[in-house]
Amino acid sequence: MVQIGDTIVSFDLFQEYFCCNFSHCKGACCIEGDAGAPVLIDEVEKLEEALEVIAPEMSPEARAVVDEQGVVYTDRDGDLVTSIVNGKDCVFASRDEKGGCICLIEKAFNEGRTAWRKPASCYLYPVRLRKVGDLTAVNFHKWDVCRSAFIKGRRNGVRAYEFLKGPLTERFGEEWYRELLIVADELKKQGFFNR
Repeated sequence: MVQIGDTIVSFDLFQEYFCCNFSHCKGACCIEGDAGAPVLIDEVEKLEEALEVIAPEMSPEARAVVDEQGVVYTDRDGDLVTSIVNGKDCVFASRDEKGGCICLIEKAFNEGRTAWRKPASCYLYPVRLRKVGDLTAVNFHKWDVCRSAFIKGRRNGVRAYEFLKGPLTERFGEEWYRELLIVADELKKQGFFNR
């Protein structure tokens, strides 16, 4: 790991290839797993505000879950996560006309109906953030449902930190991302990427 400002960044972010391949995975990250997407405490209010906009588009099952337990719950690991339907599907997920899974919050954002895109854990994926004392660990999460993203990233020569330029810059700022690029260049000079 390398420290940049008040973050510690996993070397996997530099070394791993990654390029989301939605046409292959169909958004499986929104409907697979045994818990919802991690949520920061200050995102709960944003989820509730987005709910007012997207509730009519949600499935009846998703609305029933939200009515019963709210937009988030604490999972078995003690993490705050989005509520889920049938033990796996995010309540904010829906299907598009081609059968792909879409985030209703992001759809509303892209249509200008909300000012917030979606939880940081979703926008930053495959990065997962974790507090470590006063620092934020920027970890790389490997999940089998993203196998096609690893393949596409390698085929296109796109490393995870490059693919995530927009989300990482939005979360940590332009100066932080410039420092990340300096670290990446130094690692390249040291032959790190050849391993």
